[in-house]
Amino acid sequence: MKVALIDYGAGNLRSVANALNELGITPTVVADAAGLEGATHVVLPGVGSFGDCMARLHERGLVEGLRERIASGTPYLGICLGYQILFEDSEETPGVPGLCILPGRVKRFEEQPGLKIPHMGWNSVEPRQPESGFWKGLGTEPYFYYVHSYFPAPADEADIAATTTYGTETFAAAVQKGNILAGQFHPEKSQDAGLQLLRNFFERA
Repeated sequence: MKVALIDYGAGNLRSVANALNELGITPTVVADAAGLEGATHVVLPGVGSFGDCMARLHERGLVEGLRERIASGTPYLGICLGYQILFEDSEETPGVPGLCILPGRVKRFEEQPGLKIPHMGWNSVEPRQPESGFWKGLGTEPYFYYVHSYFPAPADEADIAATTTYGTETFAAAVQKGNILAGQFHPEKSQDAGLQLLRNFFERA
């Protein structure tokens, strides 16, 4: 198994690598398209802005490589920005296209009295199919750790695998489609629930 952990220059690689190590998985850090060769799984964690992430992926020649890998059926795990860039574009950086693998766009939380933005800390997640597939063993309302001001709004309701409510906004916490699992939360910072989700991803994929 070759788990390609994508390094575009700004991802939180160490904590993700540590979480994978706890599962007995040693990832291969990949910083260019050539490194994707032979990958059995792709993990893309991301921090920072949507536009900066896409620019760095382009600079390293990773955009087309990622599209090809995902299209070929390689299991893909997207974390935070690695989730957002699957979509067409983002309100954060208008005019900058994402990977355009899933239809939809990334939106910002609307200002609400007493609501802090970014959404930061623990929050419950409601899987649409608890106890199956990627969500096995997590129950009906596991808690995961979040740090974000933006979230994807998938155009296809069938792509949404789980939701979270913050303020009056119920948003797509995660998507699942074929070989793709991606979430706005950080499994690598979510203790037992995060490790279980990661375990499910690699066992299922």
